[in-house]
Amino acid sequence: MFSLTLFKREMKANNKLIIIFIYILTLYISTIVYMFNPNSSNAFDDIIKSMPGIMKAFGFVATGNTLIGFIATDLYGMIVLMFPVVFSIILGNKLIAGYVDRGSMAYLLATPNKRVKLALTQALCLWISIAILITYATVAIIISSAIMHPGMLDIGKLILMNVVIYFLHIAISGICFFASCISNDTKRSFTIGAGIPIAFFLIQMLANMGGKLENLKYFTIFTLFNTNNIIAGKSVVFPVIILVTVAIVLYGLGIFMFSKRDLSL
Repeated sequence: MFSLTLFKREMKANNKLIIIFIYILTLYISTIVYMFNPNSSNAFDDIIKSMPGIMKAFGFVATGNTLIGFIATDLYGMIVLMFPVVFSIILGNKLIAGYVDRGSMAYLLATPNKRVKLALTQALCLWISIAILITYATVAIIISSAIMHPGMLDIGKLILMNVVIYFLHIAISGICFFASCISNDTKRSFTIGAGIPIAFFLIQMLANMGGKLENLKYFTIFTLFNTNNIIAGKSVVFPVIILVTVAIVLYGLGIFMFSKRDLSL
């Protein structure tokens, strides 16, 4: 089903990329958590109120005095939402199309492993790598909150938020992986794999502005991650099912097409 040798080699090769993103997440998480002030208006809320239209487009709204609400808006409105997307674009582009583009895929196909096994292994690397980033973000937020604002974080809602966002990123990574599987070069893979998620995010920004543009939310996958609903205690089963279905379809189609198509080696 999977190639353990390829998996170990690929995860080792991705270490530097993962560490870079972990470092960036650490900086942002510690800074945002530090900015929270339950006893007065938060500095970030003041910025939001001074530029409501622009900030709302990016998903930032005034959060009130709860730490989970502050984190949901100021971290999950942009940083934890988009950084893993960038990570998926980079890694997804590299895992299949990168090998084909460099001519290295010929060496992988020369091993006893079938194409499906190779593609599944690369997909597993992407899933595990995203899981590492999301798990790290969760732990970093919990630790930072415990140090700076002990007892104020609703850990249960934070964990649920990260479960949903993990499946969101798995679905988005499916777009990147599918693009990688159908492309003979990284340029085409990057165009599709980056273009669609970025288009979804731009549509989400327009929908966030409200009014007549609000209906655009039905045309972007980011709508399925709603922090307000999670904090309010609403069920996340339906959006998770949709995200898992999207991921299965995209990864399944990508692996199938990669296993059947002619490769430029």
